[in-house]
Amino acid sequence: MTFAFPKTVALVAVAAVLAQAQPARAQTPPLAVEEIASGLAHPWSVEPLDDGSFVVSERPGRLSLIDAEGGVREVSGLPEVYAAGQGGLLDVALDPDFADNRVIYFTASISGDGGQGTAVFRATLDRAAAQLGTVERIFAMNRFTGTNRHFGSRIAIDEDGNLFFGIGDRGERDRAQNAGDHAGSILRIRPDGSVPDDNPYVGESGASAEIWSIGHRNPQGITIDPATGILYTVEHGARGGDEINIPEAGANYGWPEISYGVHYSGAEIGRGTHAEGLEQPLYYWDPSIAPGAIAVYRGEMFPEWDGDFLVTALKDRLLAHVAVDENGVPTAEHRLFEDRFGRLRDVKVAPDGAVLLTTDEANGQLLRVYRP
Repeated sequence: MTFAFPKTVALVAVAAVLAQAQPARAQTPPLAVEEIASGLAHPWSVEPLDDGSFVVSERPGRLSLIDAEGGVREVSGLPEVYAAGQGGLLDVALDPDFADNRVIYFTASISGDGGQGTAVFRATLDRAAAQLGTVERIFAMNRFTGTNRHFGSRIAIDEDGNLFFGIGDRGERDRAQNAGDHAGSILRIRPDGSVPDDNPYVGESGASAEIWSIGHRNPQGITIDPATGILYTVEHGARGGDEINIPEAGANYGWPEISYGVHYSGAEIGRGTHAEGLEQPLYYWDPSIAPGAIAVYRGEMFPEWDGDFLVTALKDRLLAHVAVDENGVPTAEHRLFEDRFGRLRDVKVAPDGAVLLTTDEANGQLLRVYRP
């Protein structure tokens, strides 16, 4: 386990933080886990609804409504998705005004000219009929290829209603350094798919106006801290080098020029761990845990976790609780539920402060973590 620090942290503070950065210092309150539903096919994302039910995306191409007793209804009206390899139906997110407009957004890999790529859709959800309406594709990445990996892709919605989402490098790592290629980027669009005027590459020749930041390998987690408005991502490294980042407009997060990991062959990546003009992660793992999603805990059930990160792990089959100090600097990590539930994919904080998890398994589960 290795710690990295933001540029704003004074060097004199680093030694003090490292001296405290031991897993035992992470506070772990009493935890209990209940199964809400099972029999889900590689559930990728969960969103709690205002009536106590849940909407869950399943990677093979199914969207499900799950009631509080675990009853599952399939939602009709999904567009065709490319469900192979790491692709399929990916994230689902609620519009901030969902209670009134019933609008949802979802990401998926789709087929098109040149192969496959990541797309974003907008639709309305009729819960009574379990049906989508007015389905509209509002974005598709600008270069499809034949690879079936590193599609990303989760959605975070800011206070203005803009959508942030990530797309991986599609297994073609040099694409992440091309500001004209959507691969390997964090992107920002309006709810209708248009481009906000203050995106960093608007008007720049050869660059894509939808791009917010570049140099990302495969960001499969993204969230906005509801208390601070700070955008965070968690993304896969190769062999080592999984990262939590704070994507800033126009910044370059280094992949594949720098990394704290190595290639799967054992060969070194790029120019090492640092290079001028390339951002450092807030936190990284070496060896990799294979992160699935990230949440900033803000809730009443676990006040000792306030402001801390919760990160699901696929390879290591756990929930990582990354504690932070008053400046948001990671100070300790505690590995929760290791090998108890299989590959953990999504993590969300429910309205009552409980933590929702999905398991990335053929017989996948929706779980609720609560204080007994």
